Amino acid sequence: MDKEFWHQRWRSGQIGFHGNQVHWSLERHWPDLEVGHNEPVLVPLAGKSLDLHWLHQLGHPVHGVELDPIAVRDFFAEWNRQPQLVDPGAPGGLPGYRADDILMWQGDFFAYRPARRFRAFYDRAALIALPPAMRAAYISHLRDCLEDRACGLLVTLEYQQDQFDGPPFSVPLEEVSGFEAFDHEVLERRDVLAESPKFQNRGIQALHETVYRLQAV
Repeated sequence: MDKEFWHQRWRSGQIGFHGNQVHWSLERHWPDLEVGHNEPVLVPLAGKSLDLHWLHQLGHPVHGVELDPIAVRDFFAEWNRQPQLVDPGAPGGLPGYRADDILMWQGDFFAYRPARRFRAFYDRAALIALPPAMRAAYISHLRDCLEDRACGLLVTLEYQQDQFDGPPFSVPLEEVSGFEAFDHEVLERRDVLAESPKFQNRGIQALHETVYRLQAV
């Protein structure tokens, strides 16, 4: 689970984690956050997610942070945009690429230091991409990027971890409820096994996707 693992996945095109449509949780539950349409949104480990476009079309300036340069390049190429390079000295020394009002910071999220803290965030595939030993550090750094009372959506998967090594990893309710930096509310828990052939082929018999509202404390 070092950086080279993810670089290799992008180089070899092993990106089954990339969704070909906007994630269902946004239309159903983003309005629950009551975030102003012009509020900037932080998206950690963004990949080339179509979810960034959905948030942008709603009026949000979007700040994605993505480790791999191929993902950043492909995001803008598939959008038919030529991004402009943003000052590579800020924030956190990561180079940034902007088109319209989507800005992608390319580099390690743990090295990212926003110029201003965010009041809204969206995590569909960041926490579940990390093994248990890395998740506490991720949650701590995410909180450092946010203002007090900032809110966001967190999407997790739940399955029998000993049936599949991950990523994506199973993150149970017990773990999320233990986040001292955030209050949590379960917005929806959905059985998604029928639409997940990769998990079925591995013999997993139960798979759920859970959407949380998190609020920084």
